[in-house]
Amino acid sequence: MARLISGCRPRRATRCTTRSNARACPPRWWFIRARRTGLKNPSSCWISCIGISTGWRSTLAARSVFVPLLLLLAPLRAEKVAGLREPVEILRDRWGVPHIYAKNSDDLFFAQGWITARDRLFQIDLWRRTGTGKLAEILGPAAVGRDRIARLVRYRGDWNKEWESYAPDARQIVTAFVNGVNAYVRSLGSNRPLEFRIAGYDPGLWTPEDVAARIAGLVMTGNVTREVNRTMEIAAFGVENVERFAPPDPFVHLVVPAGIDAKAITSEILRDYNAAVGSPRFPGEQGSNNWVVDGTRTATGKPLLANDPHRPILVPSLRKTVHLVAPGWNVIGAGEPALPGIALGHNESIGFGFTIVGIDQQDLYVEKLNPTNPDQYLYKGAWKPVETERQQIAVKGAAPVNTELRYTQHGPVIYEDRERHLAYALRWVGAEPGGAGYLAALSVARARDWNEFVSAMARYKVPSENMVYADKAGNIGWIAAGWSPVRKNWTGLLPVPGDTGAYEWAGFLPIAEMPQSYNPARRFVVTANHNILPTGYTKPIAYDWAAPFRARRIEQMLNESKKFTVDDFERMQYDIVCLPARRLQEIVRKSRPERHPEIVDEFLKWDARLTADSRPGLIYEMWLSFLPVYVFPPQWSARADLEVLLRSLQEKPNPRAIAESLDRAVSELERKLPNRETWRWSAAHTLTLRHPLNSSKLDLPPIPRPGDGNTVNASGTQGANGASYRQILDLADWDRSMMTNTPGESGDPQSKHYRDLLDDWAAGRYHPMPFSRKAVEAAAEERIMLEPKNGSGK
Repeated sequence: MARLISGCRPRRATRCTTRSNARACPPRWWFIRARRTGLKNPSSCWISCIGISTGWRSTLAARSVFVPLLLLLAPLRAEKVAGLREPVEILRDRWGVPHIYAKNSDDLFFAQGWITARDRLFQIDLWRRTGTGKLAEILGPAAVGRDRIARLVRYRGDWNKEWESYAPDARQIVTAFVNGVNAYVRSLGSNRPLEFRIAGYDPGLWTPEDVAARIAGLVMTGNVTREVNRTMEIAAFGVENVERFAPPDPFVHLVVPAGIDAKAITSEILRDYNAAVGSPRFPGEQGSNNWVVDGTRTATGKPLLANDPHRPILVPSLRKTVHLVAPGWNVIGAGEPALPGIALGHNESIGFGFTIVGIDQQDLYVEKLNPTNPDQYLYKGAWKPVETERQQIAVKGAAPVNTELRYTQHGPVIYEDRERHLAYALRWVGAEPGGAGYLAALSVARARDWNEFVSAMARYKVPSENMVYADKAGNIGWIAAGWSPVRKNWTGLLPVPGDTGAYEWAGFLPIAEMPQSYNPARRFVVTANHNILPTGYTKPIAYDWAAPFRARRIEQMLNESKKFTVDDFERMQYDIVCLPARRLQEIVRKSRPERHPEIVDEFLKWDARLTADSRPGLIYEMWLSFLPVYVFPPQWSARADLEVLLRSLQEKPNPRAIAESLDRAVSELERKLPNRETWRWSAAHTLTLRHPLNSSKLDLPPIPRPGDGNTVNASGTQGANGASYRQILDLADWDRSMMTNTPGESGDPQSKHYRDLLDDWAAGRYHPMPFSRKAVEAAAEERIMLEPKNGSGK
């Protein structure tokens, strides 16, 4: 809205007529999936995965069908790598996913680090710099502030407790992973990959501590931003207006704590913080869905699980898919590429997927500095020393910058107001042992049943996750996990004074007291960042949630009287029915404007599906954008909650607001798009995938986006957000699971997998998620053998 608002039919598989042929005959689902995802000869792929069967081969030979053995013909690349104990085999499937087979855990994660560096080196190196505060070295002075925050929030506690919090072997796994990354980096010598040649610097080496950087978790625990914004709104508009137009959920009255001057809370406090949690770019809407149904609701009699985490759509993709096989490991799924393991996916026994809960995991403390000595702060009537570290930040094109990292007992000082003698300290869960984002998935991925899963989720601190669960035995479940601070005498909705000692955390809720469900009576679970608090639940874990529209739409579809299939879940993940649009249609029918009758007729006849070429969809979005101006006081119109807006119009019809906002919308559309034939949603809603280097050579073509921030196929206000990764897990047969990851699995612009999945993703097409060795071999297009270099193995 930015510019406008300021194939072939699948062939049925040959039916086997003899017992000897039955084992080799590909089932019909293999033909359907294979042809939908572009395999030209599904039969040959199936044969390569099961081995040569005389009966099936003879049948094909009789029909003059050429049968290549894909695994044998897949290009073999042998690499001698220092650091391995034993050989490792990597089979890359035709969609770019590496399937890693190792004989021990160390080699498994070494190989994951190696292949990740090969596929995504520039991306993970940029993330390493982001997490460790070393961006200014390559971006210049503009990155100094965010580097300071990254260094400020790094983990400063006991590293033994840190590693043990994630998994008993977390340190060993992470060390193996970074050794693999470093082995690949060293193998490059002086040969810079393309992105590094453009950027003009070399990739760096990793330490295990780099993997546990806190910035990624900080991005996903944003309550401090809401605390500051809410306080500024109270100062500008008053408590009553804030409670009316942006009420906490569940509702509580907003009380500014004694000792807090709301007018002293300004956006300047968050200047460096906001820079640190943004995506780094060279000069030049959060959300997610998941749901699970048990076998009584599926065609197979076993659970189905769907998950599509929403974040900015990036190039390279935010997530990387991998299959990890070694003693004690057989997992496939996706995670952030700079981390070992997977964060969502399945093992041999269970499947899992997440959405953000939004637990309030941060608090802003306003500390009083000594007017005569700013290196002291007040606590319970006594002056305490501000802990200070001095560091030097290297800066491209300029002299190094000396900076101070300052801490009170509440946490890092993100901002100081020396004129008012105030410092603003951040207390957050990420400062605790185990506070790095997603690393606890190293334990979750090895759970074999519900009890082990819940025990593993107790390790999950940051970010807070709605994790849905299904197992091969037919059970389903859900748990809202993440450390939830216990605040005995305040809500956490506003900043608090740090000097009194009256606002201290009293520990964290145990996992047994977090919202959860196992084999629910309604046979399914849905989460979509909305308010997930069960009826009667009284623990105040959060007050801010996403709007409920996506969750309601998913529930509508799941309440259909049918047995669901993987195909149904694919359709559901790409659903673009907009429930707020339906509600606005109901409102307009009761307060129909007299002007623009053709436009009103078209809007009311619309099916509320936000297709990219929808003309009424564009009208709706433009109309909706102007409605708050005519419903709410001027100072609040840009801040109004959509649910509050629609509810107010339903409870108290406002024909004048409906008519005048439509006038404004039509006028704006005619000004921006004089030719009404060009009125379609994609005119304001197109995804442009730009590489962080801002190089046109690496950018990808614009993609018209359907949906908006409130459809299941979420795409944000401007089309830039949504689900880059989607998975649908079939507990009846893991090999029937489906997925997609846009724009591709590789971050190397010269790789065929840099953007090979983009068109399918845009069209709503998935590809298989092969898990069994047979299925992996059937889909293999490349074989890599990593072998220990002389002296590095046993």
